[in-house]
Amino acid sequence: MHQRFILFAILTFLPVSTIAGQTARQSQSPNIVVIFCDNLGYGDIEPFGSTLHRTPHLNQMAAEGCRFTHFYVSSGVCTPSRASLLTGCYAQRIGMHQNPRDGHVLRPVSAYGLATSETTIAEVLRKAGYATSIFGKWHLGDQPEFLPNNQGFDLFFGIPYSDDMTREVGQRLAERLQGNQWPELPLMRNATVIEAPVDRNLLTKRCTEEACKFIQDNHDRPFFVYFAQPMPGSTAAPFSSPEFRGKSKNGPWGDSIEEIDWSTGQILKTLIKLNIDDNTLVVWLSDNGAPLASDRSSLARGSNLPLHGRGYTTSEGAFRSPTIMRWPGHVKPNSVCSQLATTMDLLPTFAALTGVAPPKEIDGYDIRPLILGSDGATTPYEAFFYYYRDQLQAVRSGDWKLFIPLDTFERHPHFTPANSSKPLLFNVVTDISSEHNVAADHPEIVARLSRLAARAMAELGDHNRTGHGQRPTGKITGKPKPLLLP
Repeated sequence: MHQRFILFAILTFLPVSTIAGQTARQSQSPNIVVIFCDNLGYGDIEPFGSTLHRTPHLNQMAAEGCRFTHFYVSSGVCTPSRASLLTGCYAQRIGMHQNPRDGHVLRPVSAYGLATSETTIAEVLRKAGYATSIFGKWHLGDQPEFLPNNQGFDLFFGIPYSDDMTREVGQRLAERLQGNQWPELPLMRNATVIEAPVDRNLLTKRCTEEACKFIQDNHDRPFFVYFAQPMPGSTAAPFSSPEFRGKSKNGPWGDSIEEIDWSTGQILKTLIKLNIDDNTLVVWLSDNGAPLASDRSSLARGSNLPLHGRGYTTSEGAFRSPTIMRWPGHVKPNSVCSQLATTMDLLPTFAALTGVAPPKEIDGYDIRPLILGSDGATTPYEAFFYYYRDQLQAVRSGDWKLFIPLDTFERHPHFTPANSSKPLLFNVVTDISSEHNVAADHPEIVARLSRLAARAMAELGDHNRTGHGQRPTGKITGKPKPLLLP
């Protein structure tokens, strides 16, 4: 994987743009805003087909930018997905796919977190002189050494883990957690708890206000805003402010999405007001697909249509994210990119945009040609891998996605315990809903993708087997402490 990354980076390290009148700062140091929603589905916003939720600001963003229809996260759940976005690596490579205490999503008062030896986007951009910030949900470790200020961020305002990880939930899980009590869900500014419990109804509004203020305060220098939206979140009834509660056609889920759209509009309006929107790349997407209601006909917990499956699995609906990028004068307006790209590509791409060398041992690629709409630009991926925790379940190459036969599994979007011994092959371009298994018709494709899967298993591990390219997760040596009010 690494040899392919190095070769691709060399071949594509091209000038950002040749637009007339562009300043040196514009070509080398654009401001960067990444808006990363929590559990929002592929079909939950109007630019990707929703007729239920009103998202006028995202409609505008899509009209002024590019929709990426085959943009992937690296996991169907939040902790590993967020780790991949920030480090450019599969979570399996950096030990953030699972741990013995928490499973595959970090829980409060955990000894585990993103190792500080890993390089984040914020650390890369700091080297280029950027002011760096995160607003919203962190979820990569709640002990001091793992918090954002020790991972390259100048400012953190938000919550350290998911919105459903409250003291009450911890009490219900106390026996399974061996008496490890969770604190009230804290709101933090940097490493200090400023409110507990946080008013979850105001999270989107307050984080938006803080993000806009950060942009205002740093508009005369390059800045990075990582807006990790805490909503729609992980509860059955997402939260929203009084201005949006009860206003959508889809209950709390729709209310939260329409407030996220408002929030996006506030960010864009701030950039325009400060006359820096043509020097700001905005990337908007979700960390994984919607969990969906138990009644598949209900949209009360989101929609991944027309993709197959729910979040938290290795389905297309879990891994393919509704992604929009906007950068006036650089990203072609009202355009569509159907090439495969992933969140792991953001770090090396941002590094290339700012002239900073990316870390060597990563899995992402510089995708400036795709973002800028260069003629003939194609995906840099020979293969992309779908892991559920430590188990490789599927691989995509080109138009094809192969679910490999399994002897056993914990969760799967297609297999049942009695029916998992034969491969499933889908053309995920022409068969967007993954309805037609054509493995029997294409044995040569099954064989080729199986070889790619075997290579991933050897490097990134597979189901109780360590890969040669894996690195350990971060872990403190002492007893973890809860985040409490001073």
